[in-house]
Amino acid sequence: LSFFYPTSKIRLFVSSTTILGLLTRRGATSFILGRPGPCYSTSAVLSASSSPMSSPPSHVVVDKFAFRQFPQSHEQPEPYSGAKLSLTCEEFERHCNEFIEANGGLAGLKPGYAPFCKHIFIPNSLEDGSARLTDSKVNTVPITEQNEHLLRTEYDARTEKELPVLTRFFPAGTVAEEDLPIATYLDVILYSREQIKKENAAMGDEPTSEFDAVPWGVVSVKPQTVDFELPMNPITAMRNALGEEHGGSGKPIDRKEYMEAVDFWDKHAVARGEKK
Repeated sequence: LSFFYPTSKIRLFVSSTTILGLLTRRGATSFILGRPGPCYSTSAVLSASSSPMSSPPSHVVVDKFAFRQFPQSHEQPEPYSGAKLSLTCEEFERHCNEFIEANGGLAGLKPGYAPFCKHIFIPNSLEDGSARLTDSKVNTVPITEQNEHLLRTEYDARTEKELPVLTRFFPAGTVAEEDLPIATYLDVILYSREQIKKENAAMGDEPTSEFDAVPWGVVSVKPQTVDFELPMNPITAMRNALGEEHGGSGKPIDRKEYMEAVDFWDKHAVARGEKK
């Protein structure tokens, strides 16, 4: 079978195995693999594959810093215990760009903690509500008398070039599954192309012009149950204030925002997944 890939104007010939994978990612697992799950009708899938495809404008692309959250697209060079998404970078980028187009374009982006940071809050479901985008679970957990003895601390760096900072967390397997619901929203954190280049240069990363035409990069995705930004972890704000050469953004600490974050994170902690 052949498909027309709209962004590159290339006709691709794909195998039945690839078709199976595409159908599976679209939710057609029930009639293909015999497993329970959301299912599109055969006619709908065939119609979608045979009708002309149009790509939304490329407003955002997944930055390499967030590759660790997409194990289907990228091998994990280092163990990672944070939130992972059960879809590819390409699928996620397409959904983000479609969402932006349908919600006012770039003017509809929500402000972040600095001018170079924006957010979009995407419902964790397909447009018709028939299936979830990802099975990622919320990993921010209230601290209670029953679980506070499970908290652990360690010095942690997100990359080998970052300055390690002290973090507090619930180790993998210590929080009950019922306390980790599947996300209803995804907080997609965006950095401007200029800021990404600035931070990469400060960390000694090789410059690239591959995505110069794409104004925003996805640097993190947070599974949530609310469609607004949760307070930044205070230690992250401190790392940012240290500057780009230490893995931060160079944004000085805002005392009011910092104290609001302290109030939230004094009562909450991150539940880590298995490092893999």
